[in-house]
Amino acid sequence: MPVVLHVDLDQFIAAVEVLRRPELAGLPVVVGGHGDPTRRGVVATASYAAREHGIRSGMPLRTAAKRCPDAVFLPADNPAYEAASARVMDVLRGLPDVVVEVLGWDEAFLGVETDDAGAFAAAVQEAVHAATALHCTVGIGDNLLRAKIATGFGKPAGTYRLTRDNWFAVMGERPTRALWGIGARTARRLADRGLHTVADLAAADPAALAADLGPRMGPYLVQLGRGIGRERVDGTPWVPRSHGRETTFPEDLEDWADVRREVAALARTVAGELAGRPARRVGVKVRFVPFTTRTRSATLPAPTRDPDVLAAAAGEVLDRFPARRAVRLVGVRAEF
Repeated sequence: MPVVLHVDLDQFIAAVEVLRRPELAGLPVVVGGHGDPTRRGVVATASYAAREHGIRSGMPLRTAAKRCPDAVFLPADNPAYEAASARVMDVLRGLPDVVVEVLGWDEAFLGVETDDAGAFAAAVQEAVHAATALHCTVGIGDNLLRAKIATGFGKPAGTYRLTRDNWFAVMGERPTRALWGIGARTARRLADRGLHTVADLAAADPAALAADLGPRMGPYLVQLGRGIGRERVDGTPWVPRSHGRETTFPEDLEDWADVRREVAALARTVAGELAGRPARRVGVKVRFVPFTTRTRSATLPAPTRDPDVLAAAAGEVLDRFPARRAVRLVGVRAEF
């Protein structure tokens, strides 16, 4: 029978660092920025031992250091993580009669025909560990949505099955925020409409939500509540849809002219890294003091790789930000 598996590498970035430094095994390890919690930066990932102290991805490094002063802080090494990810994906693609859909560095969906999904999931875990020494959790489902959510119940290094048969028993009383694809803002909008749990959302009238939240979004959210999702894994090679860079400043930028210069410099850097693919849109990210992040983007008049054109376009997008408060981070993203 057709089965969807979601393979998620456990504490991936931290695990790669521990493989390079075995003496860190079991310690609270935090990776991000320059690896210096006295400097500006955010947590890219934290080991399970660090998460026990409340450290999470996206948290300022300084906050992480306050929560766990004994944590080991390491700088991010993206090439090392990319190489480790590539080895894992090669292992998955080498499995017999499997379709692999890569989601990112540390996760992928597998489509397979099997009568024993549990045994196959265990074989996946063994193959990944034997080749890379990395551990993974595998969610088993009858579609991508359920397999993805199932992984959360199997962490760490376990397996879990979530299908139409146990969907409401497992998910029904959980908050809508537990659904893949529903963030905090959407969950608040649903709660304002009396839809607090997955069961509430599943029982909602799609037409009513369509009128309230939009003709596509309303029915889509009801489908999420019912556990309905794509059933076929797509093995088309993954191609990045964007490329970007961002900079966190040691000191807040108070002068907007300085912000503009930093955005232009980032845009030129991004343009030089496009590897022959012209950008069709440009996005700018600004993190204001203390920690409010806003983004804006625009479609370019024509696709381009020209650094000056991309810098000018990024400057125009920057002008769309109404606030002129102190800035702690800026980013520029080219979309293909």
